[in-house]
Amino acid sequence: MYTTTVNFSGIVHAKYPWNSHATRKCSFCLDSERRNFLAFQSCDSLGSQLRILNTCHVRRKQRQDTSHLRVVCMDYPRPELESTVNFLEAAALSSSFRTSTRPSKPLQVVIAGAGLAGLSTAKYLADAGHKPILLEGRDVLGGKVAAWKDKDGDWYETGLHIFFGAYPNMQNLFGELGINDRLQWKEHSMIFAMPNKPGQFSRFDFPEVLPAPLNGIWAILKNTDMLSWSEKVRFAIGLLPAMVGGQAYVEAQDGLTVKEWMKRQGVPDRVNDEVFVAMSKALNFINPDELSMQCILIALNRFLQEKNGSKMAFLDGNPPERLCMPIVDHIHSKGGEVRLTSRIQKIELNSDGTVKHFVLSNGNVIEGDVYVIATPVDIFKLLLPQDWKEIPYFKRLEKLVGVPVINVHIWFDRKLKNTYDHLLFSRSPILSVYADMSLTCKEYYDPNRSMLELVFAPAEEWISRSDTEIIDATMKELAKLFPDEISVDQTKAKILKYHIVRTPRSVYKTVPNCEPCRPLQRSPIEGFYLAGDYTKQKYLASMEGAVLSGKLCAQAIVQDYDLFVSRSKQSSRTEATVA
Repeated sequence: MYTTTVNFSGIVHAKYPWNSHATRKCSFCLDSERRNFLAFQSCDSLGSQLRILNTCHVRRKQRQDTSHLRVVCMDYPRPELESTVNFLEAAALSSSFRTSTRPSKPLQVVIAGAGLAGLSTAKYLADAGHKPILLEGRDVLGGKVAAWKDKDGDWYETGLHIFFGAYPNMQNLFGELGINDRLQWKEHSMIFAMPNKPGQFSRFDFPEVLPAPLNGIWAILKNTDMLSWSEKVRFAIGLLPAMVGGQAYVEAQDGLTVKEWMKRQGVPDRVNDEVFVAMSKALNFINPDELSMQCILIALNRFLQEKNGSKMAFLDGNPPERLCMPIVDHIHSKGGEVRLTSRIQKIELNSDGTVKHFVLSNGNVIEGDVYVIATPVDIFKLLLPQDWKEIPYFKRLEKLVGVPVINVHIWFDRKLKNTYDHLLFSRSPILSVYADMSLTCKEYYDPNRSMLELVFAPAEEWISRSDTEIIDATMKELAKLFPDEISVDQTKAKILKYHIVRTPRSVYKTVPNCEPCRPLQRSPIEGFYLAGDYTKQKYLASMEGAVLSGKLCAQAIVQDYDLFVSRSKQSSRTEATVA
């Protein structure tokens, strides 16, 4: 619940009682009484919601008559998430750091990598009273959510990042930082392009009036474009063992690819073609013939067990400033440090195999009481000391290899009409998901031109190709999605500019039999820990997984505090005896 107040400048301020700093704003014009009610779409006014059922119609009207109506805020109210079991569990873990016994001597914890895993580790260690020193090799925060500003002031990102309702640790983090208002929630739908019907889309709409999993079942049953009734029934029968067997069954499917599992369960091939190809590429940037079925089942479990689990939100601007900087500010406020352009070159060891210090690429040495590597797994493997390589904990990491992915941004000379204020599944052979960021993101909003951000995947065969080749291939696919507006020769919509971001090694490739290789955050080396979405946690390789891995890493360090104190006292006694 939140209340609204309206001032005479035409701004609706929606304040959340639990966070006096969080507000939502909608701007509107007062030149037409007939249209004034549109200003309150998806806002709660005096406890009653005023909604426009056909929001697509509103947007079309806005484009046709922008001089009379300009709606800046079209996102939906934040869904009810706080009562879910997973949210409460995540909140309890966050609270445990703030309420833990204050250390008599705070640990100095050196953390390499300022992606979400490293930022999370540092944030929660600072909450527990310790002093994190967070080192980032690049000059930008965020790791796999990094972004850069070009000479025109436009942002381009490492990836197209979506925040789900089923991300409880991420949602708690936003609340703890007081930035819930920076998430732009969209209508509860999943929207797929129709390759056999160029320019058309098929929707799965989750009704608000039904609880989970009935809302998901209803969304599937109501969609008649992609699967026939017989295919839906056979798919449902195939899923029955997962519903009955629970987590044990899900974990047992790690050895099968999606296609192998489907064949074993008698699921029609069209389910793979119509649904799982798009889902596999969205989850891990690879196709169903490579992806472990465990990954799909975990996602289905997370998204369907909560009413708003599959509901999506976009960040209202670039991730380094809108998400990462509030975490950095929090770390600083607690006495921690964050240092950019501080790249780890070597992990120097003591004679007993423990970490002596980190050596930076500039030759500087960073010492601490505890050490954490929060880089991607491929980078850590390059840093792995020779003396550790045969230890089973580290040796198993050889199977975890990052998957290549490309993020494409294209600015057009006009506003594209055949799109939505939402994430779209392209169902293209080389494109995964895309969004018109000039609609979905407040900072990138443009009433006159579209900026499509697209995930190019699978990208293994394309990662080393030229920008021109990638753009040409992307435009061929876009011409199928926007046949009336985009052509390969640009005789229709013209490209004003583009940016391509290559990530040769992104999230680890979730092929069969990887799960046993994922390491716990506490390593067998005393005083050395790992964080990252590839480490052991229940939310896969994702932003949520990265944040949770950081919390689990911080939890392990806090739990081991007495061990570090004991070791320090023992070392002091030994030194005194020798002296």
